[in-house]
Amino acid sequence: MRGIFAAAAADFRLAGSFARRSRVGRAGDAARATREDNELVSKSRRGLVRAGFARALTFARSTEPRPAVSRRAVGIDVGLAAVATVAALAVPPPARPLEPLLVALTTAPLALRRVFPLTAFWAVLAAIVAAYFPQNHATLVTFLTVSFAAYSAVVHSRYRGAALLSMPLATVVVIALFADTAPPVPARATPLLIFIPIMIVGNAVHQWAQRAGDSGARLRQAQAEHEAATRHALAVERARIASELHDVVTHNVSMMVVQAGAARRVLGADPAEAIKALLAVESSGRTAMTELRHLLGLLSPPPEAAADGVRGAAGLAPQPGLAELREMIDRVAAAGLPVELHVSGTPRDLPAGLGLAVFRIVQEALTNVIKHAGKPPTEVRLSYEPAALVVEVADGGRPIPAAAPASGAGGDGVPGGAGMGLLGLRERVALYGGEFTAGPRPGGGWLVTARMPVEPAQIPAEVTSP
Repeated sequence: MRGIFAAAAADFRLAGSFARRSRVGRAGDAARATREDNELVSKSRRGLVRAGFARALTFARSTEPRPAVSRRAVGIDVGLAAVATVAALAVPPPARPLEPLLVALTTAPLALRRVFPLTAFWAVLAAIVAAYFPQNHATLVTFLTVSFAAYSAVVHSRYRGAALLSMPLATVVVIALFADTAPPVPARATPLLIFIPIMIVGNAVHQWAQRAGDSGARLRQAQAEHEAATRHALAVERARIASELHDVVTHNVSMMVVQAGAARRVLGADPAEAIKALLAVESSGRTAMTELRHLLGLLSPPPEAAADGVRGAAGLAPQPGLAELREMIDRVAAAGLPVELHVSGTPRDLPAGLGLAVFRIVQEALTNVIKHAGKPPTEVRLSYEPAALVVEVADGGRPIPAAAPASGAGGDGVPGGAGMGLLGLRERVALYGGEFTAGPRPGGGWLVTARMPVEPAQIPAEVTSP
């Protein structure tokens, strides 16, 4: 029995020791976790403090450009410092060694308030502390001097961050050293310290608000003028396109009249020729109807458009098309631009208005290449797809400053752009339900792309590749 009780007691002691170790272990784990949490919090706080200190240091070191100080301004500041020094010395200072020199140093740094504004402010403050601590015999001149030096530091210092941080630091220094920091002014003059600053600050806020309002009005006026100029440009471009399409429609209608007259004359003698003439009338009529659908979406040019350059003397000449594209590209190449024409797909005839649009797109794009990129290698590609014609003008140059007007006839035989640049091209392509893009190429240069829907056909086209 004793052995049994002894074994039970040993087991009980062992279990108690285990429990105590378990409780101690859990307590130690909790303490370690608490210490780790505290360390993390402490590290986080130290990190925030270091980050804040780094930002404050960066802000204090920041600099701003400062205009050069004229000799006249320096001369005015020297005179101001001299007057302030005389006024400060006029008040009898307390009998202390070097007291007159210290009083003079409280105002003399104003001579450099624009050359070294922040240094002048701290020199004035240090001299005031040396001259008037701890008796605090500062005068009204002292108060005005340190206020003017602080203003100069904030306004004229190129170290604007350091100047702004200096103000609260100087406030703490003055509060810690002087028990009475009230300005030494007569009691009757106290309203001056209230109403004069209010007048200055209110006038500054009023001028700032007035300048902000004027800037907003100028911005709105510039925006309205830009929108008006854009609307005018669109109106002029629409009028010019309408004039060109008017010529195309007139040509097709004239052809219908001529062919109908020919068919009437040969109807009895030669029915086969009459049928050919009537087929030509039908073809011209379909073309004219297509162009009329596009024309009805535009405004007719005003009668005075000729005076504005919409229709000049050259407007009486036939409108160009795909047949004149090769000739125009040859003229550009002769002027020094290395340009090549490539045609892919199955060529076919196009309506005259669409051919004119293709001609104008290529013409304007080549003119922009010469004006903005010099004379880089350039490619003009016409791709005939089953239901679309894709026009691409790509150059490999880098943009250079424009050396000529945006439109008009170019020199050396280079044809000038006939419209309003990319705005006119986009308007012209949209007229035929197409898509237009223009922008830099990934490998350098500029790419102009126009994709216009066309009806499938198998008739040979007017332009062939070289």
